[in-house]
Amino acid sequence: MQQFIGSYIDAHQEVLAKLAASAGDIQQAAERCIAALANGHKLLICGNGGSAADAQHMAAELVGRFIADRPAIAAIALTTDTSALTAIANDYGYDAVFSRQVAGLANPGDVLIAISTSGASASVLAACEQARELGCGIVGLTGRDGGALKACCDAAVVVPAEDTAHIQECHIVVVHLLCALIEQGLELV
Repeated sequence: MQQFIGSYIDAHQEVLAKLAASAGDIQQAAERCIAALANGHKLLICGNGGSAADAQHMAAELVGRFIADRPAIAAIALTTDTSALTAIANDYGYDAVFSRQVAGLANPGDVLIAISTSGASASVLAACEQARELGCGIVGLTGRDGGALKACCDAAVVVPAEDTAHIQECHIVVVHLLCALIEQGLELV
C-alpha cells in the first residue's frame, strides 16, 4: 500500500508541475471572469460527476467566501437544481441539462465556466453552444488534449494528463486559483 501511495502522490506532483506552464491560460480565464463580474454579469458553472462537484465548489467559494469576508459574487452552479436537471433530462434528454438552463438564466456578457476532464462531454458542449448563441464568454477547464471543449472556449485551461483523477485534482487547484484571482481582481480582499 505504501508503494502505491507514494507512486500516486508522485504522479499527482508530476501533473501539477506540468500545470504550472498553464499560468498564462489561468490568468486569461481569470481576466474573462473578472471583466464580466466587474460589469455586473454572472458566472454559470457546469460539469458532470466530479466536475459537477467542482462547479458547486467554485460557486460556493464565490457566493460565500474564499479568502476573506467580502460582498457575494454572482456565480451559479448549473448542477444543483435536481428538479430542473431531472425534468430537462426527462423531457429533452440528458445532453440538454445544462444548455436549457443556460438558455433560461444567461444574459449576454455572462461567462459560462465549462468543466470536462475529457473535453468531450455532450451536455457541457451543448451548454457552450447555447452560451455562444447568447453572447456569453466561455471559460473551459479540461484535460488530455483539451478535446472539443478547448475549441469552444475564449480561454481554456488544459491539464496535460490522461488520468481522470489527476485531471480533477488539478482542476480544483485551478478553481481555487480562479477564486483568489477573482477576489483580487475585483479588489475585494
